[in-house]
Amino acid sequence: MSAAPSRRTAATSSARAGRAAALGAAIAHLLRRLGWAAIVIAGVTAVSFAIAYLLPGDPARMLVGPQASAADVDRVRAIYALDRPVPVQFARFVRRLVHLGPDPAGSPPRGDPEHRSCAAGPLGLHLDLGYSFHYRKPVVDLLEAKAPRTLELALAALSVQLLLGLALGLVAAARRGTAWDDAAFGVSLLGASAPTIVIGPALQYVLAYKLRLLPYDGYGVTAADHLRSLVLPALTLGIFGSALYARIVREELGTLLRQDFIRTARAKGASRLRAFVVHALRNALLPLATLAALDLGALAGGAIVTERIFRWPGIGSMAVEALENRDGPLLVGTVLFAAAAIVLATVVLDLAALALDPRLRSRSR
Repeated sequence: MSAAPSRRTAATSSARAGRAAALGAAIAHLLRRLGWAAIVIAGVTAVSFAIAYLLPGDPARMLVGPQASAADVDRVRAIYALDRPVPVQFARFVRRLVHLGPDPAGSPPRGDPEHRSCAAGPLGLHLDLGYSFHYRKPVVDLLEAKAPRTLELALAALSVQLLLGLALGLVAAARRGTAWDDAAFGVSLLGASAPTIVIGPALQYVLAYKLRLLPYDGYGVTAADHLRSLVLPALTLGIFGSALYARIVREELGTLLRQDFIRTARAKGASRLRAFVVHALRNALLPLATLAALDLGALAGGAIVTERIFRWPGIGSMAVEALENRDGPLLVGTVLFAAAAIVLATVVLDLAALALDPRLRSRSR
């Protein structure tokens, strides 16, 4: 009589030990990924800082204007440590990138020269990316204003990519070897071959100039204007990026449909549609999710060409302006934002894949 409770207790203990081991493996995997992410961010910071501050031009003169006296230029150069060697400036930038400061609950005291370019966070932490030479504003303020618009475009473009890619891939896989397959492949190949600098103006010509359905470019004023202005750049990025999604879906489904578990499901009475959607498509979504997460990170960093074509006020456009104006702090800030978006997307992707695929959990131990 006592053997059954003992077996249940042993099984429960074994399950708890298994869950604890899986949790420990996930935490160790996360720490390794965060360590690599920190190394990548540090490398990107060093390279972008060196490039930005070795560009020709006098940042101090840009800050005070062409009519300022030499004394004013020297004073600004001393305030922002622009009179120091580049390694010293880089050390100062790294030291002030995340630091402790006053006013932990609200905005930083912009009257204080030491914190005029900071963004205050919890526990007294400050983020300081410097002061834009061209805009004469803190870089964190400029990124805060532009980032939501870039993220809005990134999510819309990724949605278009997924919808078009899934549709073309499903048609090609379901009608493999037929004219439907050839047509889907041709459409995806056309989208991949035409760069955004061609797709964007073509959509502007057809949908904005000829049909007058959508605005040429800009961001608009009202919420309705924003949505209408979002369509063309999202379509441009979506058409260009959907080709790879279609190829992945087609190839993954083609491979999965030949597996034994699909034949077993059909032998047990599953319809062709159920075997196709429930069993095959579900297993094909992991590589698709991998690509989508990486694309979202890249798009969140700014789609430079598309934002410039459609005058979309995002991170990509601002990065080009920073380069044109020799605005070192702003250029470094936009590059760091893009790198952080990609690194964050890869870390989230790794954790999601670890949670969805038990085989990866066993390999990470």
